[in-house]
Amino acid sequence: MVFDGRPVAIWGPNGAGKTNVLEAVSLLSPGRGLRRAGAEELARRPEALGWKLKAGLESLHQFHEVETFAEGEGSRSVVVDGKTAPQAVLGRILRLLWLVPSMDRLWIEAAEGRRRFLDRMTLSFEPGHGEAVLTYEKAMRERNRLLRDEVRDAGWYHALETQMAEAGAMIQANRAAAVARVIAAQESARTAFPAADLVILAPDGGECPAGAEALALALAEGRPRDMAAGRTLAGPHRADLGATYAAKAMPAAQASTGEQKALLISLILANARALAEDFGAPPILLLDEVAAHLDETRRAALYDEICGLGGQAFLTGTGIELFDTLSGRAQGFEMRETGGLSDMQQRDLP
Repeated sequence: MVFDGRPVAIWGPNGAGKTNVLEAVSLLSPGRGLRRAGAEELARRPEALGWKLKAGLESLHQFHEVETFAEGEGSRSVVVDGKTAPQAVLGRILRLLWLVPSMDRLWIEAAEGRRRFLDRMTLSFEPGHGEAVLTYEKAMRERNRLLRDEVRDAGWYHALETQMAEAGAMIQANRAAAVARVIAAQESARTAFPAADLVILAPDGGECPAGAEALALALAEGRPRDMAAGRTLAGPHRADLGATYAAKAMPAAQASTGEQKALLISLILANARALAEDFGAPPILLLDEVAAHLDETRRAALYDEICGLGGQAFLTGTGIELFDTLSGRAQGFEMRETGGLSDMQQRDLP
């Protein structure tokens, strides 16, 4: 299937496979994709036959052939232009952002979801951010094991805490830079969507220890408390993303359902504008059931902004009428389920 660079509108009944198309595209980025499924979860069951995705990507006036796959229930592999590559290479070829219905509860759910959103935003600006997170988490797991075993030898902790502090400082710097870029992109744009004031918070609502030395000191001083808890209680893995509806000076969690959705869309659009400026090309946008909770005026404004970005976007909805203001500006596809298989046919938008 060939997409011509215009937004792609996909409609059909629930269960027809619309989100599966977006998930496949999301696997062209590092990580687990928009459903956060592991490689083994993507394999067809019960046969466990594995899976493969092939795509031709044009970005920054260059063309790349990308394959990503897993054999049986094995781990995911990536091949770029015929050569095996780490997943981080995908983030250097193109940038990808998404908004899915499960994120609608972002401002009222536990901090883990907001932290994941923050790291995804950060990864879009800095492809190496994922490696820093992996390094930090690996060292933290080892430190937590020592804590649970009540090991008291400071030497064992020092080496792990040094790794955590160095990787953690990089994580914090990357996150702070990403938030600053998104805030700036919101402030400099004329948009129909409300701006959100963002701040990165520690678990107690204060500020996280900044820099490798401060983080290493906090880890060392916190060993007694951490040993009692059996886990590490301070560090970037406990950070939270705070958001305020700027125009109303209202915490995002207290905004209406529609306002919370609009704030999320505003952040995704600001992220996309900042990436287009920094990276030199707009990101691919994956917007699943994006019209939910949006009135007709704001829906039309969203489509205008997407077209204004000039990048590839994929949007899904249950009916063609949700994309009426995209007529002549987008490719249309209807999804149907036939005999247990999804069928995707190109259709003209009215």
